[in-house]
Amino acid sequence: MSTPNPAVASGPQGKPRQRSKALRILVFVLILVGIGWAVWYFLIGRWHEYTDDAYVNGNIVQITPMVPGTVTRIGADDGQRVQAGQLLVQLDSADTQAAQAQAEAVLARTVRQVRGIYRGIDGSQAILATRKADLDRARADFDRRKGLVSSGAVSAEELAHARAQLEAAQAAFDAANQKLASDSVLVDSAGVAAQPDVQAASAVLRQAYINNARTRIVAPVGGYVARRAVQLGQRVQPGTPLMAVVPLEQVWVDANFKETQLRHMRIGQPVTLTSDLYGDDAEYNGHVVSLGIGTGSAFSLLPAQNASGNWIKIVQRLPVRIALDPGQVRKHPLRIGLSMAVDVSLHTGGAILPEKATEKSILVTDVYDRQRSEADALVAKIIQDNLPAPAHAAAPHRVANAAIATR
Repeated sequence: MSTPNPAVASGPQGKPRQRSKALRILVFVLILVGIGWAVWYFLIGRWHEYTDDAYVNGNIVQITPMVPGTVTRIGADDGQRVQAGQLLVQLDSADTQAAQAQAEAVLARTVRQVRGIYRGIDGSQAILATRKADLDRARADFDRRKGLVSSGAVSAEELAHARAQLEAAQAAFDAANQKLASDSVLVDSAGVAAQPDVQAASAVLRQAYINNARTRIVAPVGGYVARRAVQLGQRVQPGTPLMAVVPLEQVWVDANFKETQLRHMRIGQPVTLTSDLYGDDAEYNGHVVSLGIGTGSAFSLLPAQNASGNWIKIVQRLPVRIALDPGQVRKHPLRIGLSMAVDVSLHTGGAILPEKATEKSILVTDVYDRQRSEADALVAKIIQDNLPAPAHAAAPHRVANAAIATR
């Protein structure tokens, strides 16, 4: 009689036991994972919103000419650092220099012509005084003869002749008075620089000077040159894109969150960011500065038309702007368009939309103020050179005397 093999007898019964044990372990692990996930979600996960659909953005300052011209010099190339006011492109300035010289000559001539009007007032005053003396003499002669007509000492014909002389003297006086009044209106009581003709010539000179200065195309802000398209010898027109200047220290991040992720997102909430460029070695801190006003599809060139045809609901995304810590950006510079991973902490509250209007400029430049101040200085110098100080100082007094004489 043969003995049964213990291994064969226990085989079918041992495998179910092992499977049952493995299944219990798997269920236990899944329960632990579920409990761990629930604990993480209620304590941490629900207070954070994450997306990797985020990109670096910034101000891209387009450099365009304001006057036409031919490029004679290029001062910066792609990737180079430039300062505000630094020369980027130089245009041929022969035409603008000639126009400025002509405007300077016109202003100088106009100042001298206005000075001649002031001098003409002195002559008009002298003529008026002469006509006033003639009028007084003619009136005295007429009054004297008028009293002698009744006695027969003076004939009626002589009296008529005296009356004619009186009327002629009165007409001459009125004409001189009118001439003085018209000259006084031309100069009024202001100085030469305030006269309309001088101001018109000054405006032409300012414009000519600014046009000449604009042949030097300078950087309005400091930053890095990008997208240089201008070439030497190129004929450019106003508005032609030549290059761009990007101030990389003023970049921000536009993160595209799903609309379901914005339920608890508010302005001012802290944000942690990482860049694919540096990886986890560089971490950026920021905060939410604005939530999107519209979805990308709403502002697209051809917005979706869902009122007709088949429709499939697609979860929309809204751009959320995030400001970065300037110190961290200086330490680890970013580039326009780089990908970022964004984690927004929802623990703090805030407003969904800004409650107050902005009161300060986002970006400002003063490099063009120098052109206007230099133009004003040039106008003042030409006026002063063509108007000696004594004549300039005496002008208001002459006009005042003219006004007294006409009364």
